[in-house]
Amino acid sequence: MAEAREFDMIIYGATGFTGRLVAEYMAGTHPQRAGKWAMAGRSAEKLAAVRDEMGLPGDTPMVVANADDPESLKAMAERAKVICTTVGPYTLYGEPLVAACVEAGTDYVDLSGEPLFMRDMIEKYDTRAKETGARIVHSCGFDSIPFDLGVAFVQEAAKDKFGAPAPHVRGRVRKMQGTFSGGTAASGRATMAAVQKNPALLAQLTSPFCLTPGFTGADQPQMSKPVQDPDGMWAAPFFMAVINTKNVHRSNVLNGLPYGEGFQYDEMIATGPGEAGEAAAKAVVSAPDPMASDGGPKPGEGPSKAEREAGHYDVLFTADMGDGRAVKAGVTGDKDPGYGSTSKILAESALFLADGHATVGGGVFTPGAAFGTALVPALVERAGMTFTVEA
Repeated sequence: MAEAREFDMIIYGATGFTGRLVAEYMAGTHPQRAGKWAMAGRSAEKLAAVRDEMGLPGDTPMVVANADDPESLKAMAERAKVICTTVGPYTLYGEPLVAACVEAGTDYVDLSGEPLFMRDMIEKYDTRAKETGARIVHSCGFDSIPFDLGVAFVQEAAKDKFGAPAPHVRGRVRKMQGTFSGGTAASGRATMAAVQKNPALLAQLTSPFCLTPGFTGADQPQMSKPVQDPDGMWAAPFFMAVINTKNVHRSNVLNGLPYGEGFQYDEMIATGPGEAGEAAAKAVVSAPDPMASDGGPKPGEGPSKAEREAGHYDVLFTADMGDGRAVKAGVTGDKDPGYGSTSKILAESALFLADGHATVGGGVFTPGAAFGTALVPALVERAGMTFTVEA
């Protein structure tokens, strides 16, 4: 992308719940960028109404674009350094925008937790994106930045302490308050609908190496039932592991296998020690699948500001060297994961690209490959996250 662009970032889907939060974050946290980012959606009237509802300046730029109109997406992509899209499920609505950004050489970030969509984008657009220089970066929200970058962070700590990365990292969600987004639920349903339509896709969905075509690493630890960790703590299945683990393995491959060809990563919910911890883990397994329910927010809906402010999360990463030595790191977020934290993370991911901090060329990336731990200072300074070596 050699030519100058009118905008650093265009927020596509700015009239939706999460898109609004990204716009509010940009206006409140980056006021010096006024006029350099724009709100985009299908209707100029609705964009103006949402802008006014949020109390944003009347001269906030607006762009009309529609997923059903490829020419409008092309025109939008050509105006920005980065397109930041919250319009999902990406399985249903994502590809035309990816195609437009790839052809325009425009960087792109999304909130996709849809491995089948992402696999499809890799196969269709990775080669062309390398030619045009477009960086297509999926999963730039709670899934999967705290986990993908958390693994990278604890591996750096392992190298500093032991001189080598760990062959096995365990991710354990210690605390989490707040719901997943309505878009996440819709994305899960769209993914399962695709599998029902084409059962052959199930093998991709269940493979930890779904996003690393041509590479299959070591057998991975099971994450479908309660386990007791070496420290005696119990852990239960975590519903976001199905996407986060795939992104971690793709990051390892795209970065040249710094964690090793036999690297193992498992991700679960910590439930505590002893009989109580075991009982809690079993209770998680027997509870209804939160992604299968029609309850909770619908796409475009979400929790109140007070609920978002009360939310938080805390994830422990243990880099196990396999000989009794280990190093641990914690990653936290100060808002609910699905909305408050995700919107800040997404905005900072887009700005990282817009400001020229990414050192990779074009292609279809994970956060760990496009940003690595170089994004961590911005997340800590402005997005309410912490990354801390604990032991």
